[in-house]
Amino acid sequence: MIEMRVMGIALDTRTGSPIVVLHDKENRKALPIWIGSAEASAIIRKIENIAVARPMTHDLVINIIQKTGYKLDRIEINDVEKETYFATLVLVDKDGKEVGVDARPSDAIAVAIRIDAPIFVSANVLASGSVSTDSAKDEEESKEFKDFIQSVKPSDFEKLLKDYPDSEQ
Repeated sequence: MIEMRVMGIALDTRTGSPIVVLHDKENRKALPIWIGSAEASAIIRKIENIAVARPMTHDLVINIIQKTGYKLDRIEINDVEKETYFATLVLVDKDGKEVGVDARPSDAIAVAIRIDAPIFVSANVLASGSVSTDSAKDEEESKEFKDFIQSVKPSDFEKLLKDYPDSEQ
């Protein structure tokens, strides 16, 4: 699992649909997830610290979690199927026992950012939906890898096999 942060909310220029954009700590990958207007509003309200007079739905969820003796430990965006993402709220009780609650990623994110709970994304979700945000670094790493591959000689593998004689040949 890779820890991500909310970069912000964008609008799909073709459809006008809101998109929550997550990014990794190194700002190398971004994961756009199309969400509903209500969830986008909830996320924006928290990002911009807009106070509301009464608890909104995501605040209510946090209140319920806390009043029942649990703590939101983290959220995990752990699967994607046909452009539909799946998430889990990971709750922990006072004894440290974890309980997973299925959620839409947009709702999970809206809840997590209210209490600064970490947001994790599985490697397979990132592989299927993320975009690079640092093409210069990607190009540099690609060149380094190509240079490495071009410098490898068959004798390098012979040395490796001698160093690990129990390996399959």
